Amino acid sequence: MRLAFPVLGAFVGLVFASNNMAASNDADPHQHHQHHEHHQAAAAAYNRTVANYAVPAIPVVTSDGRRLVASDLFKTNKPVLVNFIFTSCTSVCPVMSATFAQLREKLGPKRADVELVSISIDPEQDTPARLREYAQKFKADPHWRFITGTAEDMIALQKAFGAFRGNKNNHIPLTYIRVTPKSQWVRVEGLVSAESLRREVYSKGGM
Repeated sequence: MRLAFPVLGAFVGLVFASNNMAASNDADPHQHHQHHEHHQAAAAAYNRTVANYAVPAIPVVTSDGRRLVASDLFKTNKPVLVNFIFTSCTSVCPVMSATFAQLREKLGPKRADVELVSISIDPEQDTPARLREYAQKFKADPHWRFITGTAEDMIALQKAFGAFRGNKNNHIPLTYIRVTPKSQWVRVEGLVSAESLRREVYSKGGM
């Protein structure tokens, strides 16, 4: 999954462009036609499906060293968003993390009403300290948790979400959204804008 930095720049550019365009569309409904086409193309870059997932009660460790049970992370009435990343990734992981950071900015005062969870798929390298450094780069707050654990347990978590692809170098960008405890999970495959994620949360009545 290691790509040259110019390619990473292109990915980041796509995400930032789609976010800025979405915000612009919200502000002014009379946008130029080419702007509408740009936004539609960005929105079509990912696939959205709905499914049920059972999170196993396995031990995990947060970036601040707290030991928890994975299933307890989701015992909340708040909307929860999940992604899978690893700190040495130079392709899609920084883009997905930047998108989560942008989502928190978009939520503004309501950011505490949404929980984000980033799960490491490289636990051998991603110690709590390393995850903490990574989290600081994206200005993560207590409502955005980064978790790691044993290799076996992290594989179990990936399998629970249908995200396991053999090894970290084969992983694809995936984001999962559950708006309420009774909601099904929305599975988003592909690079998605922060505005699209915000709309997923609002569209299900979670905010």
